[in-house]
Amino acid sequence: MSTMIQPVQSGQVLLDDIRQTAVTDGAVVIWWSGQSGFAIKSATMTFYVDLYLSEHLTTKYADTDKPHVRITEAPLRGIDLQDVTLLFSSHKHSDHLDPIAIPQIMANNSEARLVLPAPVRAYAIETLGLDADRLIPTTGDEHIKVDGMTVTVIPSAHPDFDYVDGVGYPFVGYVFDVGGVKIYHSGDTLVYDGLVERLKPLEIDIALLPINGTSERLQVLNVPPNMNMDEALGLAHAIGDPLIIPQHYDMFTFNTADVSDFASKAKANGQAYQVMQCGEKFIWSK
Repeated sequence: MSTMIQPVQSGQVLLDDIRQTAVTDGAVVIWWSGQSGFAIKSATMTFYVDLYLSEHLTTKYADTDKPHVRITEAPLRGIDLQDVTLLFSSHKHSDHLDPIAIPQIMANNSEARLVLPAPVRAYAIETLGLDADRLIPTTGDEHIKVDGMTVTVIPSAHPDFDYVDGVGYPFVGYVFDVGGVKIYHSGDTLVYDGLVERLKPLEIDIALLPINGTSERLQVLNVPPNMNMDEALGLAHAIGDPLIIPQHYDMFTFNTADVSDFASKAKANGQAYQVMQCGEKFIWSK
């Protein structure tokens, strides 16, 4: 791909939109920053999930058999983000815990705290240089309260659980109860036995689900698989048909999916969905 997809909003325009958008009770506003990254705002708080805003992986995998060539330009850099108080990361992989952007955000926002799987805590401190006192580790199978928001942490299989005895799950998803709106961000995961039973009682309103799946080539390259678009649709139907916002596509040329195929499948299944463009704002209310 010779030219990158340009975000619909970026830089100061996007920052101003996040800061200035007013949110009513019972509503949420969501901005997609690419891959699995989102800003989520309610009437009382703003938080960020799985941001990847750098070129770390493009540099790391240059001249290898899996070059991470960007499809979509980053709408922001970590150094740009202001007034950040709360971040979430689903697992250690750099497109979910950006080793460049996250330290920049934490350094520039003295009140910011990062929720992350407990097995990733040592990496965050020793490799990323983050302040241990500003990390909120989760075992990955629990309910936590952060800034008055209830968060249900769900184990993810990427592709296995890789549970660490006495510490917890290294791959997780989060169900955010934001003013009564339930948002499930799965992180990277397969649909495993028991996932539906964990999610269905929570009455999810919005599901942020990967659709990139896997392929024979990705398996040869040892790229961990995700649910594909059919599996995402099946999961959503099994847990009560929440609105799906697809994610984990249009970031790297070697590992993506055609979101128009997802849209066609969702329409055929009568599944509510919202395809977002990078930097776009989506408003949802009960």
